[in-house]
Amino acid sequence: MLAVGRPTRLLSEAVEEYEKRAARYWPLEVVEVREERSGRNADPERIRAAEGERLWERVPAGVETVALTRTGDALSSREVAAWLQQRALESHPGVAFLIGGALGLSDDVMARCTRTLRLSSMTLPHELARLVLAEQLYRAGTIVRNEPYHKGA
Repeated sequence: MLAVGRPTRLLSEAVEEYEKRAARYWPLEVVEVREERSGRNADPERIRAAEGERLWERVPAGVETVALTRTGDALSSREVAAWLQQRALESHPGVAFLIGGALGLSDDVMARCTRTLRLSSMTLPHELARLVLAEQLYRAGTIVRNEPYHKGA
């Protein structure tokens, strides 16, 4: 998982907890890159581009890249679990989920990613998106192992 910025104090414990839980099921490395400073007259495209470059520099070679965006593919928890399990069965080198900053991901990053994924049709703060993704990775692991956490049909 590659993310712009760090979770705020409000969410940091929850993010840390779910990332720890998810790491029980999947090899999970979390990379945080610096947020670009934005002022009143800051150019949003320049900010997204700078943050996108920082993210892309940290993407491991050979992994499948997934941009998190509200316009991405809508998958159920079970579909995410099956997709991740298939990647593991194929001995795939890994999946890198990219979470943009407050202004989202640059067009360049979106175009370079293998696929896009939607956590919600609504816009989520990037820290909350990181928490939801971590929880879904944990949930996917419990689904794959048929553990009782997931109550969905």
